[in-house]
Amino acid sequence: MIIDTVTEHSFTEAFRQIRPDNFSYEGRKALYEYLEDLSEDIGTPIELDVIAICCEYSEYESFEELKEYYSCSHDFEDVESLGDYTTVIEIEGTERLIIQDF
Repeated sequence: MIIDTVTEHSFTEAFRQIRPDNFSYEGRKALYEYLEDLSEDIGTPIELDVIAICCEYSEYESFEELKEYYSCSHDFEDVESLGDYTTVIEIEGTERLIIQDF
């Protein structure tokens, strides 16, 4: 097995090349930070599989957009209540957020 250390730059570049429309640049950076922290917390490396990550996480322009998408199945009052259902990654300096799909 050969392991490659992925930097923030190589992570964001992989998405730009393979799935450029799945996440904003700021979203890719936030997702990288989240996955890096998660890897450290669980003590296990996380494989960079762009397609799998795109299938597991989605970015929304705002909490309101996310509520519209999930309106038929859930009624979230705010981002904190959304966190009771799934992982929420807030993108600093924006209204956008990434969630782990459920």
